[in-house]
Amino acid sequence: MEADQQRDEVHSMMDRLPGDKLPAFHHLLATLVGLSEPIANAPSEDEELADETLASIERGRRCFKRGEFTSHEEMLQEFGG
Repeated sequence: MEADQQRDEVHSMMDRLPGDKLPAFHHLLATLVGLSEPIANAPSEDEELADETLASIERGRRCFKRGEFTSHEEMLQEFGG
């Protein structure tokens, strides 16, 4: 769905909301906008990664490809959650 279509659909849904639901809807939208603005306005990364960091990332990728990782479920079992 295109952005303009989505925007129209959101407006339509908002128009159908009962009045008592508008504060919650407003809060949700304000939160989403508040979360997206800092990300959109964040400076781009211009630092090079250190060789040690790049090597660590590559080791992790190789381990993952070999199936050597801990699943989310295993992490929850071990550490709770």
